Amino acid sequence: MALYDPQLEPADGRLYADLTQSWSDVGGGVGTYLRHKRRHILEHTPHRHLMIVPGPHDAVEVEEGGRSITCFIASPKVPGSPHYRLMIRNRAVRAVLEEHRPDLIECQDAYNLPWAAIGHARRHPATALVAAYCTDFPTVYVDRPFSKWAGNLVGSASARLCYGYCGKLYRRFDAVYAMSENGGAAKLRALGVEEVDVVPLGVELGQFSPEKRDRRLRRRLGLFESQPLLIYVGRLDGEKRPDVVVEAFRRLPQSLGAALLLLGDGPMRGQFANRTAERIFAPGYCRDRSDLAAWLASADLYVSAMADETFGISIIEAQASGLPVVGVAAGAMIDRVPNGLGLVGTVGDAEAMAANILAVLGSDMTAMGEQARAHALQFSWDQSMERLFGHVYARARLRAAERASGVALAGELVRA
Repeated sequence: MALYDPQLEPADGRLYADLTQSWSDVGGGVGTYLRHKRRHILEHTPHRHLMIVPGPHDAVEVEEGGRSITCFIASPKVPGSPHYRLMIRNRAVRAVLEEHRPDLIECQDAYNLPWAAIGHARRHPATALVAAYCTDFPTVYVDRPFSKWAGNLVGSASARLCYGYCGKLYRRFDAVYAMSENGGAAKLRALGVEEVDVVPLGVELGQFSPEKRDRRLRRRLGLFESQPLLIYVGRLDGEKRPDVVVEAFRRLPQSLGAALLLLGDGPMRGQFANRTAERIFAPGYCRDRSDLAAWLASADLYVSAMADETFGISIIEAQASGLPVVGVAAGAMIDRVPNGLGLVGTVGDAEAMAANILAVLGSDMTAMGEQARAHALQFSWDQSMERLFGHVYARARLRAAERASGVALAGELVRA
């Protein structure tokens, strides 16, 4: 039963805030989620929405009669990443929170920003705190790089310390959610975070469809219908491992006549540019969602080597477009690609990925694509928002109200 009752909402709505540094002008899972949440708030609720995100300089954008507020905090760029920034000015973040006094703060990071939200809630106990586990950072940013540079023992030990930090951090929030069971929820529970909701992200089911297939796009790449087109959509960086996809593609037999399309931008894009003679295309980030839907529907197989997906929204978009998926048996990919929808293999193993690509291409692709489409239909943004507002936010507000009542009672006892 949902904890949410629309009849209990204040007539003038609440102010919900999102605090994240995972924001850029070229998409990304968190950015897609935040844009859909803002649309939901503005179109279906009486609430207001505040986003606190990094930008090139301090700025405030107010739209929709004051219901849509975006506060940019001047932040330096992430080294090696042209589109993301490090929001490290917690004092400026706290000033924004103090000015706007949101009823609820959701934080999508696990570094310095959660502490700004926690500090604000100490001063204002009725403020509900929600944490979203969007990146498995102890593995992605600690275990793997430390193991590469200093050995597996150092990497594993460092990751254990970070996971311990995660447990202590997320237990401070009123509500916590992950985007899939294997992509974060199970790990958080193992760390002692008792109640972890799962809120799958959504897909624009009307926008992504096999009906968007456009033969003209394939001809633009010089492909006949008989030539398989593999596609990957996402950042081109070390975390996403597009180099493994490229290496797997290069292991395919030339007689297959396959092509690989990498739609995205990032520090590794230069490695894949100017390889059209190998039928490898890396045109950059696709800003138009309609164009993205057409490219996905015009491909034959979606391929990803990302081992640490916490949800995998691009995978669901590909499945909604009728594509089987070849991926890796790790993270949320396990949830996204069940039997019959593609194949997953060993992380970082280009040879195994190439074998899986050939196996899927040699199977009943039509049936597999139909099953993939049916699987994707269960994910909608309406369901995501219902789960978020009806369960996660409602639980957080109840706990914040209990905390505020306890603080008020303690104050009365002290005064007595």
